[in-house]
Amino acid sequence: MPTISIFFGIIVRMFFHDNKEHKSPHIHIQYNEFEAIYEIQTGELLAGELPKKQAKLVEAWIEIRKEDLLADWILAVNGESLFEIAPLK
Repeated sequence: MPTISIFFGIIVRMFFHDNKEHKSPHIHIQYNEFEAIYEIQTGELLAGELPKKQAKLVEAWIEIRKEDLLADWILAVNGESLFEIAPLK
């Protein structure tokens, strides 16, 4: 699962061909022992959990980078290489 961004200890990944369990475009987040899956278009938490502060950072980042995330999603579903997406600063 390629890492597409890292910021403030938050690792953002996207699976290739990962549209079977969660049909909508989504990303996988890891922060320490926490894991979560977020829908790209709405920023909604689909599964897992994050601490409140990190969840807010991820939700803001998704909103800012939505177009880039959706472009990566199309690449991922087609089995193509993903590009890195700028982190929050």
